[in-house]
Amino acid sequence: MNRRTALLATAEVLAWWVGLALLWLVLISTVDTLERVVGTAAAGAGALAAAAARRAVTGR
Repeated sequence: MNRRTALLATAEVLAWWVGLALLWLVLISTVDTLERVVGTAAAGAGALAAAAARRAVTGR
């Protein structure tokens, strides 16, 4: 994996993470520390899964 490919993969996961974290914040009713920790962890797992699924479908 060259440097450009790694940077694009990182940007893709970060974009997914931001989108999913924002969605999480919109959907919860209270924002406390535990909700932020759970939300960021769930968004991170979802971002990795989304990037892996896209890579599996497109073959890149």
